[in-house]
Amino acid sequence: MLGHYLMFNRNCEEALHLYEKAFDTKAGEVMKYKNMPQNPDFPIAENDKELVLHAKMVIDGTGIMCADSSQKPTSSNNMYITLTTSNEEMVRKAWDTLKEGGKIFMELSPTFFGKLHGQVQDKFGINWMFTVE
Repeated sequence: MLGHYLMFNRNCEEALHLYEKAFDTKAGEVMKYKNMPQNPDFPIAENDKELVLHAKMVIDGTGIMCADSSQKPTSSNNMYITLTTSNEEMVRKAWDTLKEGGKIFMELSPTFFGKLHGQVQDKFGINWMFTVE
């Protein structure tokens, strides 16, 4: 199984809420650093205990996992989460939600290879590519 693991800069929980809204889904598995068994070799600072250690949600049948990173993740344009579907309503809702505070690379519009196609980077630096077949 091939999957996606998204790393966030201390705002994973906020991103999860945005994605729940965008895709009408719920994070079914969320573990925080405070839930980890204590280990003297891996101390957890008090202000890190509420950060997300691991979370998983399902978007259109595919699992996506994410966490808060101990290092500041950097955004790039060489990796996208892609969603190809016939569900235009879902794509339009996700697009409208994720573009707020984000950066549009290619406006969601008709193309020669699909009913709609668009590319956006959300406010967390995650790149998304949508295609409606």
